[in-house]
Amino acid sequence: MKIKKNDLVKVIAGKDRLLPPARVLRVFPDREKVIVEGRNLVKKHIKGNPSQQTESQILETEAPIHVSNVMLFSEKIGKPVRTTKRWVGKDGALFENEASARDSFDGSVPKRVRKVRFAPKSEEVFE
Repeated sequence: MKIKKNDLVKVIAGKDRLLPPARVLRVFPDREKVIVEGRNLVKKHIKGNPSQQTESQILETEAPIHVSNVMLFSEKIGKPVRTTKRWVGKDGALFENEASARDSFDGSVPKRVRKVRFAPKSEEVFE
């Protein structure tokens, strides 16, 4: 998934698409859903139990949104952006494949080359 916890995202479909960007609180990769702060609010009715001294109440909580309905938001250009993967080589240079990134290191090649999300439109790297 291209969306991670604490990312700033914009809802692009549904009732909350006109609202400003918000942070991702939780990610469910197996269901391909995310919970976004203050978006897709639903009311949850909780029945009280007199023996446990709890009262009936209506809570408003965030419901999961499918990842296809949110986009990563770039603060640099102020718009949602598409991302692609890039590998970080020597001196922070970005490469399209892992082999090229490994070749950029002279003698000491690390075990794993770091992969990042890259937005070509804004030329921004998301960690």
